[in-house]
Amino acid sequence: MLGLSCLGAGLNSRPKRGTDESTGPERLLGLRDLSEAWWLLRKTKRTQDWKSEMKAFQAVCRQLRPSKGFPGEPAPRMNFFTSSYCFGRKKKMNPYEEVDQGKYSDLVRSVLSCRGSAQTPESLFEEDALLYGPVSKRHPPKQDKEAKVPRNWFPIFNPERDVRPDASDPSVPLKIPLQKKVIPSVTRILQHTMTPQQVFYLERWKQRMVLELGEDGFAEYTSNIFLQGRRFHEALESILLPQVNSQGRGEDLLECGYIESVQHVLKDVSGVRALESAVQHETLKYAGLLDCVAEYQGKLCVIDWKTSEKPKPFLRNTFDNPLQVVAYVGAINYDANYSFQVQCGLIVVAYKDGSPAHPHFMDAELCAQYWAKWLLRLEEYTEKKNQNVQKPD
Repeated sequence: MLGLSCLGAGLNSRPKRGTDESTGPERLLGLRDLSEAWWLLRKTKRTQDWKSEMKAFQAVCRQLRPSKGFPGEPAPRMNFFTSSYCFGRKKKMNPYEEVDQGKYSDLVRSVLSCRGSAQTPESLFEEDALLYGPVSKRHPPKQDKEAKVPRNWFPIFNPERDVRPDASDPSVPLKIPLQKKVIPSVTRILQHTMTPQQVFYLERWKQRMVLELGEDGFAEYTSNIFLQGRRFHEALESILLPQVNSQGRGEDLLECGYIESVQHVLKDVSGVRALESAVQHETLKYAGLLDCVAEYQGKLCVIDWKTSEKPKPFLRNTFDNPLQVVAYVGAINYDANYSFQVQCGLIVVAYKDGSPAHPHFMDAELCAQYWAKWLLRLEEYTEKKNQNVQKPD
């Protein structure tokens, strides 16, 4: 017989005595309880095996489903299975049972025995306060960069001077010598107004170089740097002024790595107006010696040639060089020795190993932005100078 233990307690109910025990369809269609129908089927004993009994029961279920007396709610799902199938299935093996538990018993025991105290938000805050100090709820002061504007504004471009190049400009570039005057130079102003961060990094670099080279070695290193820069500018002058007699300068100047580095930049340079020429701003009272004024890709620029041992692919890597360029741009636009006006700048960083130089072009808008920063540095220098003058009093 079919194992019927999983049908539940509802299948054990029996009909009352004296009722009709026939198993015809008309009797089955009137039943309201599925368990009562199953009991009647079992009582008839007309089936020869469990398969025919199951088929009969399924037929009764199909007939009861559309009847009005059959419960509307679906009956819970019941699984019919034989005991042979239940005990014939393979038992799932737990992979952890294959682990050598005795091997790790000491480790498990030590971990379970070390129970720390429960952490709460209060205990965590106390621990943080002990390690890092009390929490400061005060917000750091915001640095309002927009509020920092020059008190005495002066335009970088001269409205009275024509932007277009003058056709009467001489074919030979201007080369005005720098005269020693009381007014400060651009280089001096920038050196005396460096930020504390710039001073710190510069001093640390000097200390590291002195430790590696010694005092005398560092002095020789700096003199060689200046010598290489001067020879580089001389080589550029001989290239940009081919009509000037360059005898006695040596062929090694034109074959150095710096010249090889700037070859691709020199192809875009033309119309040289000034070389190693002095400029002076009469209103703002500062002077300087610019490297070159020429056209770069068709735009008149103040060109500043720089040498470096490290790559400087971005303008921010050139530190205060943009301020130096815009200072020369502003000075040349108001210097009576120059009849033209410059609106752009160019910083060219050359490398000794001959790798391609990095040109950093500065258009008129970018020059105007750095001009405001230059005016702030100029005011800072003037204030420091006035404070030093008033100290003896």
